[in-house]
Amino acid sequence: MERAKYILIALCVSLSVAVCGQAEGDVYKAYVQGNMGAWKTYIDAYKATSNEQKLSLVNYQYGYIGYCIDNDKDDEAEKYLKKAKALVVELEKQSYKSSMLNAYKSAFVGFEIGLSPYKAPFIGQESIDFAQKSVGQDAANYFAYVQMGNIAYYRPAAFGGSKSEGLKQYLKALALLEKNSALLKNNWNYLNLLGSIIMGYYELEQYENAKKYCIKALTIEPNFVWVKNELYPQVKKKL
Repeated sequence: MERAKYILIALCVSLSVAVCGQAEGDVYKAYVQGNMGAWKTYIDAYKATSNEQKLSLVNYQYGYIGYCIDNDKDDEAEKYLKKAKALVVELEKQSYKSSMLNAYKSAFVGFEIGLSPYKAPFIGQESIDFAQKSVGQDAANYFAYVQMGNIAYYRPAAFGGSKSEGLKQYLKALALLEKNSALLKNNWNYLNLLGSIIMGYYELEQYENAKKYCIKALTIEPNFVWVKNELYPQVKKKL
């Protein structure tokens, strides 16, 4: 099985753009399985030449950076944050999907704060500004509302943070995302958003709602390890 994975990676590097599109499915599988080692291998092998591919790579890097910060891999996070920022600069020069780029810029400021919390009072507002700019450019951009949700959810209450407001933004993002069926297949962001909603309901002690979204997530992807092995068992203990 491992040998087959590495053969696939080699093909993705050497063949056409169409073959490289398979990386999307590989990244999705890695996310579902919680296999971030495979995720890193896939993004390192991914050849992004078009603007669309570069934006996809930014998304994969975004996911990996978040994982690294959560698992105290700060040097690794900084390395990939630098790469992701450079790609965003390239795409900005092409005026490509400005709303999405500002959403990522909002996230990247959040990552900087995660790596160096002392920066929060100095650059925290930048994350909010980028997210609001993203929404202003495209009110249907679900990913912009994900960032609005993250800001509200993880910001300390003393500085205006609110888990209930964060959850509200996540639900708004979900409603927008589910309007576009083309975005739902093999999209790790979709599953991750459902996981964020489950966590929100759980921390707000709304366990029945958390259960509902656990079931929804596992209906979409029965092998989703994070929900199947962690979140859902935690929710069931509370019911």
